[in-house]
Amino acid sequence: MTGEVAGVTRYVDTTLAQYSDTDRQYTGEAVAFDARPASFILRAAGLIIDVIATYAVLALLIWGLSAVSRGLDQAAVVALQTVVTVLMFVVAPMLVETLSHGRSLGKLAIGARIVRDDGGAEQLRHAFVRSLVGAIEIYLTFGGIAAITGLLSPRAKRMGDLLAGTYSQLQRMPRAPRPGPPLPAHLAGWAALADVAALPSALSRRIAEFLRHAETLTPDARARVATELAREASGFVAPLPNTDALSFLVAVAAMRRDREYAALMGERARLDTVHGALTAVPPGFPRRAD
Repeated sequence: MTGEVAGVTRYVDTTLAQYSDTDRQYTGEAVAFDARPASFILRAAGLIIDVIATYAVLALLIWGLSAVSRGLDQAAVVALQTVVTVLMFVVAPMLVETLSHGRSLGKLAIGARIVRDDGGAEQLRHAFVRSLVGAIEIYLTFGGIAAITGLLSPRAKRMGDLLAGTYSQLQRMPRAPRPGPPLPAHLAGWAALADVAALPSALSRRIAEFLRHAETLTPDARARVATELAREASGFVAPLPNTDALSFLVAVAAMRRDREYAALMGERARLDTVHGALTAVPPGFPRRAD
C-alpha cells in the first residue's frame, strides 16, 4: 500500500505542477497570465497532420499539372513544378497561419495555435520565418532538426519558433472539475460552531485533488492519505470533530467553499449598493451621447 500512496502523492504533485510559475507569461505591465505551451507529443501529432495534408494537396496539384502541361516543353514543366513546390512548402503555410491567426489543420486538431513569446498574435513576418525555416527543418531533414530542437526547448519550440520568437500555445481548456461533496449530515451541528481558518494554498489544493480521486483508491490507501491530510489540516480547525479522517476532510473543504462563496456574494452585494454612486454623472457634468 505504501507504493500506492506514493503513487497518489506523485499524481497530485504532477497535477499541481501544471500551474507552476515556469509556464506563466507576463505582459509589458508585468501582469501574469496563464499560458500553457503544447507538449512535444502534441506538437509532433499536429505537425504530422499538417505534413500529410500538405503532401496530399501537393500530389493533387502535381497530378493536375501533368494533365495540363502535356503540350509544354520540359523546362516549362520543371519551372511549374518548382513554383508549386515553393507555394506549398513556404507560401501556403505562411498564408494559412497568418489568415487563421496562428492556426492550421494540425493545430486545430490538437487545440493549439502559434503566438508570440509575449502572448500576442502571430504576424506575417513570424509566419514567414516559420514557413521558410520549416521547409528546411521539417521537409529537407524529415523532421530531424525540428525534433531535436523541440526536445531540447522548454516549450517544445522548433527552430522556426526560436528564430521567429513564437511558440505553440494550448487553447483548448480542460473541463471544469466537478463540485466537491457536500457537508456530511452528521457534522452539521459541529459545523455551526466550528472555526475553520483559511488553509495554505498547497494544502487546500492537495485536499481538493484527493477528494476528487478518493473513489479510485483502495480503502487502505484512501484511509492512509486521508489520515495524513487530516493531520496537516487539524491545526487550522477548532474544535476538532469526533469523526473519521475522510469525513473531516470533506467537512473542512465544504465549509471553506461555502464561506468563501458567502464572502464573494457579500462583496458583490456591497458593490451593488454603491454602483449607482460610481456610475452616476456629477451634477452639471455634460452627458455623452451613447
